[in-house]
Parts: sequence; structure tokens; C-alpha cells
Amino acid sequence: MSLVRLSELVGISVVNLSVLKNDRAKAIRFSTLSAICAALDCEIGELLVLRK
Repeated sequence: MSLVRLSELVGISVVNLSVLKNDRAKAIRFSTLSAICAALDCEIGELLVLRK
């Protein structure tokens, strides 16, 4: 799925999705995370990585 299509489904800009995709985000709203998961049919834990 393209970033453009995902941004349409989630309701956030392509630029903000790009920031998330490229690991430059400092924070993300739970509602945004939930919307991304709904669009991608996945669980939140599949999107997050714990870094030490």
C-alpha cells in the first residue's frame, strides 16, 4: 500500500506518515496508531520496536 493511500485511509498527511516510516517521530497518538492498524489489518505490537 502506498503512503498516499494509507494517508487517505488514516486521515493524516503523507508528510507525517513519512516521518513515522523513517523513524523521525518523537511521539504518536494512540488514535493514529489504531487507525494505521485498522487500515493495515495488524496489531499495534507489529508496528512498534523496543530500542535500548
